[in-house]
Amino acid sequence: MKERARLHAWLALAAPLLVLLSLLALLLRSGSDRLQALPPLLIGAGLLLSSAIGRARQRRHLLAALRQTDA
Repeated sequence: MKERARLHAWLALAAPLLVLLSLLALLLRSGSDRLQALPPLLIGAGLLLSSAIGRARQRRHLLAALRQTDA
């Protein structure tokens, strides 16, 4: 079970680390080489945004289910 928790922790950090790594690459490169850092930045940001939207949707559905059981 511990390995599964460790794997989940690394997977949770994957998107933020991808964004940080691409920002670092964007700062260290110059000229047209900077364009190579944009795809990982956009993918990481998209993954973070998708995750945030999914969590908000899940919370909203859970709250609606709780309100239905109370009424």
